[in-house]
Amino acid sequence: MKRVVIAGASGAIGAALAQAILDQYPDSQVVGLCRDPATAPAALQGMDRVTLLPWDASDTGAMTSVAEALATVMPQREGIDTLVYAAGLLHSDTVFPEKRLEDLSAEALSQAFAVNATGFALLVQALIPWLRHREFKRIAAVSAKVGSITDNRLGGWYAYRSSKAALNMLVRTLAVELPRRCKPVACLALHPGTTESALSEPFRQSLAQLTVHSPEQTAGHLLAVLREVGREDNGRFLSWDGSELPW
Repeated sequence: MKRVVIAGASGAIGAALAQAILDQYPDSQVVGLCRDPATAPAALQGMDRVTLLPWDASDTGAMTSVAEALATVMPQREGIDTLVYAAGLLHSDTVFPEKRLEDLSAEALSQAFAVNATGFALLVQALIPWLRHREFKRIAAVSAKVGSITDNRLGGWYAYRSSKAALNMLVRTLAVELPRRCKPVACLALHPGTTESALSEPFRQSLAQLTVHSPEQTAGHLLAVLREVGREDNGRFLSWDGSELPW
């Protein structure tokens, strides 16, 4: 992993993953995409192997400016070998996971899909010129087990579940097309496990019975999975421990 792009680099998982890659791969160069680079951890802001670029997953017009800025850091002819989409929205000032159908709103669905699904597809679309080189490429979308249709037995969380299910379908669809255009490549969805973060903070009490990992632990788990990924893993949905998850 020498030329890496991480979308959502200011978030807990994205930032920890960026740091882990920098630590384990001394020759790596990381481009971190986030809404406000000033909110990224100070350690990333101060590293010469890191470039932080402004990017808003919900802004469809942001992809052009990201591609233009990326070209000045990583030329298209060199390409990128790893793309991790770690942006995600579970709650905000106006959105909170629904407990029942009456809680659902068009606004919540729209915001969740924009960040959790649409942003991923449009980012891959914008970065296609960087994925055409002949080296092996990993494209990983940080999804969630609750996005599994087969595994849904509790209901609720309509916007988050459905947007993550949509993300999974985008991964599967890209896994069909990308090998025709960008081989060798593996495009996959990853479940990070429950992680201490701003995303999980409001649910601290309900998570008491679960195993909760620190961002650093989660980054270590995901990086271990990514390290073992080969082209034969294209189109898979994997958990943080490398096990297969049902779609």
